[in-house]
Amino acid sequence: MLWPVVKALLGHYRRYPLQIILVWLGLTLGVSLLVGVTAINNHARQSYEHGEKLFSNPLPYRIRTKHVTHKIPQGFYVQLRRDGFSQCVPFESTNLSTLDGENLMLVGVDPIAMLQFHPNITLKQLESMALMRPPYPIMVSSVLAEHMNWDDGDFVTLNDKSKLGPIIVDRTNTINGTRMIADISLLRMLNRSSGFTVIACGEMPKEKLNRLKDKLPNGMSLVRSSRTELESLTKAFHLNLSAMGMLSFVVGLFIFYQAMSLSFIQRQPLVGTLRQTGVSGWQLAKALSVELTGMVFISWLCGNVFGLLLAHQLLPAVSLSLGELYDANVSLDLEWSWQSSLYSLYMTIIGAVCACIWPLIRLLRSQPIRLTARLSLVRFAGNEFTIQALLACAMCVAAIAVYQAPQTQTSGFAIIALMLMSVALFTPFLIWKVFTSFTYSMRWVKVRWFFADAAASMSYRGVATMAFMLAMAANIGVETMVGSFRDTTDKWLTQRLASDLYIYPSNTAAPRLSGWLQKQPEVESVWWRWEKEEATTNGALQVVSTGASEGELDALTVKLGVPNYWYHLHHSRGVMVSESMSLKLGIRPGDYINLSGRLGQGWQVVGVYYDYGNPYNQVLLSHRNWLYAFAGSGDVALGVQLKDNVNPAGLKQRLDSVFRLSSERVFDNSHIHSQAMRVFDRTFAIADTLGNITLVIAVFGIFFATLAGEVSRQRHISLLRCFGMSGKELIRMGSLQLFVFCAIAIIIAMPLGLALASLVVDIVIKQSFGWTLELQFIPAEYMQTIFWAMSSLMVAGALPVYRMVRNTPMKSLRDAL
Repeated sequence: MLWPVVKALLGHYRRYPLQIILVWLGLTLGVSLLVGVTAINNHARQSYEHGEKLFSNPLPYRIRTKHVTHKIPQGFYVQLRRDGFSQCVPFESTNLSTLDGENLMLVGVDPIAMLQFHPNITLKQLESMALMRPPYPIMVSSVLAEHMNWDDGDFVTLNDKSKLGPIIVDRTNTINGTRMIADISLLRMLNRSSGFTVIACGEMPKEKLNRLKDKLPNGMSLVRSSRTELESLTKAFHLNLSAMGMLSFVVGLFIFYQAMSLSFIQRQPLVGTLRQTGVSGWQLAKALSVELTGMVFISWLCGNVFGLLLAHQLLPAVSLSLGELYDANVSLDLEWSWQSSLYSLYMTIIGAVCACIWPLIRLLRSQPIRLTARLSLVRFAGNEFTIQALLACAMCVAAIAVYQAPQTQTSGFAIIALMLMSVALFTPFLIWKVFTSFTYSMRWVKVRWFFADAAASMSYRGVATMAFMLAMAANIGVETMVGSFRDTTDKWLTQRLASDLYIYPSNTAAPRLSGWLQKQPEVESVWWRWEKEEATTNGALQVVSTGASEGELDALTVKLGVPNYWYHLHHSRGVMVSESMSLKLGIRPGDYINLSGRLGQGWQVVGVYYDYGNPYNQVLLSHRNWLYAFAGSGDVALGVQLKDNVNPAGLKQRLDSVFRLSSERVFDNSHIHSQAMRVFDRTFAIADTLGNITLVIAVFGIFFATLAGEVSRQRHISLLRCFGMSGKELIRMGSLQLFVFCAIAIIIAMPLGLALASLVVDIVIKQSFGWTLELQFIPAEYMQTIFWAMSSLMVAGALPVYRMVRNTPMKSLRDAL
């Protein structure tokens, strides 16, 4: 008895095929983004486990310099080998840009030192030995070669038109990740530098490890790279990706709910007939469950396929961003993960049940006579919207309660979710009330009919409007946040990078280099900056010095300060603290703090400054106070102010010829600024892409919902044509109704999106990174998004009506009956 009922219910989709497309589309697109983001996050976390294995052998320990611009001297490595630390091998790395705009990392190795990790392989069998012989080829993993369409013998064309290669593709899976391998001598030729970026060491006994730590000078540190460390650093990055994926999944569920609700409403006469012929409610529930199970399974399969395709497209950008931001070696070899698929299946089942439970209960509890008499089509819409509004009020109260509690990253996301859901649930009720009131208050008959018809269409447009409004709010929020962050970062870099050249000499060479620079005709002034890292109970503390010149004052991005803070900084025991330190430790200007070690106690905080490039605690001292505590230690940097309209190229050439400084120790203002903004744009392009995809899902949903709804109203439109309304008037009415729906959704989405961005900045970013920024309004981006969304929706309203008015009124009426 069950199968005939299932066939009868599924026969509905032969008459309305667009509805099955809408059901499949909403769930599939939502699942695809959820699967794509989950697969990327899981793949990245798996890469952290062996990402530091540049080769197939583990090298868990890293010797690095504490200052990012300094190198490890080659003599130090030679001494380590003489002292018996044969487990340690040197690495040198540099970033390269190809002619196509791709950014790659080239890692230099010593193949002879790596031989110890291949005890069963002779020199002739070791592929990396070929890197030592001219023309000095580069070795890449097979995954990277496939992604870049490289083959053995190809050359890489760099942005300066030079050639790098030939390429050797590793076929034995010796190399992991996205980094290219070359002999260190090749990097010496490219950069003309000495020293190493890092010395990696294998496992060793605890006594030997302690002896290695004792041998390290003050400027170096030994750290153990682990999956846990990388996961803690990238937690906020993956959390934001997960939030965008979950938001897209929710938008897809709204579309699925709206499609199933419309399907149940249109099948009310069929269900009423089945009930009157003896089919019980339990049999109907089982038949509809079979239908729902099939749709969920098909949508889940399609969503997994599309999700993996999406992950493959996004993974290169994610890998590059994680590599540049956190030095994480994430492979491009993304494979199917049963954990991601199982998680998406659980979420799909839960979401589908939540979306269908109320329409199903409403259908089964209705009296058969009402269903066959078509009395339930719009009757329950107002009641549903009222219940949704009450739920929205409850969620709003819950969001306010969470906001009053101590704020964390998790509470920030909870507030955002509650706020979005409450506004989304309240929107259909608001629109329905406004349209119903216009039905009775307008003077013109056509206008009254327009709003009455629009209110009636809320039964199938209401949920689609909620999804569209959510997607618009998310898109506006992401655009606002990314635009504000970019504008703030750009202004901050412009202010902080006040010097034209930044030089990082050794402590002994700094006085002589400074004196030489001041004698050069292009140089106006030279700023000194000392830096040292101190261990405290609250973690690492960076202590930085500054001079008293007006230029150095202008380069300091001050957030808050006591009156005459600059004078107090240089003429008393005063310090300025970074914004992240101020927020984490609850420090305000005027407070007194105690600094550990040689700095002592009783320092007055005279100001707080923005520092977006530093996640650690940092304090700023005058040169006098800094030298009094740390004279003879620390790292020094020189900022060179050039005279107006002076090209620094000549000065850099003379600097190189006189002092033989490596290129890693001399940076110009424009290079640092452009590199930072390039990393920024690449990182946030991922969030922008996911936001646009979410909006596309919502537009597709409301487009197909309108198509399906208008087809089901064919008899209504045919009667209007028989009463004298022309086809053009009907087309204009259909488009105008969608325009009004879209306009109301956008009016609500604009402040909601700005509130979303404000919450992300004030809670999520503040708790994740320890700093804040000022929101910027970006009208050009908003107008472009609004234009494309409204255009697509107006086409969606006009297209089905145009298709119906092409026939004669009587033929359309006969087809509808």
